[in-house]
Order: sequence, then structure tokens, then C-alpha cells
Amino acid sequence: MLARLGGLDILVNNVGGSSAPSGGALALSHTDWQQTFDTNLFAAVRLDRAFLPKMLEQNSGVIIHISSIQRTLPLYDATLAYAAAKAALTNYSKGLSNEVAPKGVRVNTVAPGFIETEAVARLIKRLAENAGTDLNTARQQLMDSLGGIPIGRTGRPEEVAELVAFLVSDRASYINGAEFVIDGGTIPTV
Repeated sequence: MLARLGGLDILVNNVGGSSAPSGGALALSHTDWQQTFDTNLFAAVRLDRAFLPKMLEQNSGVIIHISSIQRTLPLYDATLAYAAAKAALTNYSKGLSNEVAPKGVRVNTVAPGFIETEAVARLIKRLAENAGTDLNTARQQLMDSLGGIPIGRTGRPEEVAELVAFLVSDRASYINGAEFVIDGGTIPTV
């Protein structure tokens, strides 16, 4: 594939999620933990290992890892394995950035909060139907259950995409090893 493309300039690791059950640490099996880490950490590691050598050979490239605000704010009763995997991804990203920056490759992390993806929209619809309420009420109840969102609304996928587009651009050529938190109330951490 690299031969056909002639190289690789940008790699965005955007996979994430978990199907592990809620209920806290003891509700999670070894398989739940392994699947969640495979999806949220090892997928990025495998992609980096596949494409990083060519970036290093080129002496240029940008890698963006999409983490999660849960890396430091785990919902222990619902998504503990996911939060732990995203914390590991964030730490891995920082270490990788220190290793490869002198060789021309930048690595940064974006940690979104509650972004209303298509999957989240389906969840809100299910919650509304189950509670016999409207979508806005279900959305607000979900935001409240997460501790609230200071800006008062969910994030949009395109807002995350715009940050990623900036980070991979030449305008961000000096930004490396940074973590950008998008949670509707926090100024991005650099």
C-alpha cells in the first residue's frame, strides 16, 4: 500500500468504543478488558508500527491519536476498561512523541468529551423512547449523568475534525507531544 501511495504524511487513529458491560471493575471479564484494550490502544499501536517506519524514512509525518476525556475522568461503573485504555493511549502518545520528534514526526493527542456522534444520537433516541420523553430531555439527562457540560451542549464531530485538521497542518508544525482536551468547558491543554 505504501508503495502505491508513495509515502504517508498523516495518520489519524480515531477508533474507539467499548461493548463491555456496566457494573464496575468486577463486572468486567478478562475478555472485556482485552477487547477494549485491543480496540482503544493496540489498534493505534499496530497502525503506528505499520506506518511509522515510512514516516521516519521520510523524516516527516504527523500522527494524531484520538483519546477521550475519560482518560482522567473514568465512569468507573460504566466504562472503566475504556477509560483505562484511553489513559494508556494518551501516555503512549506522549512517549512516542518524545521518541520520534527529533526524526521529523510529530505526535499529538485529542481527548474529546461528549461528542454527539451517530452512535450517541442513537443512544439518545433509545433513552428518550425508553423514558417516554423527547430527544432534548434525554440528551440533557445524559449530559447531567456525566456531571454536566459547562458549555451546555454536546460537541459535534466536525468540531473535533477541525482541530485535527489544524494539528496536521503546517500551521501547527511546532506542536508536538501535546494533548488537546475538548469538553465544552476546558481550554485545550497544550
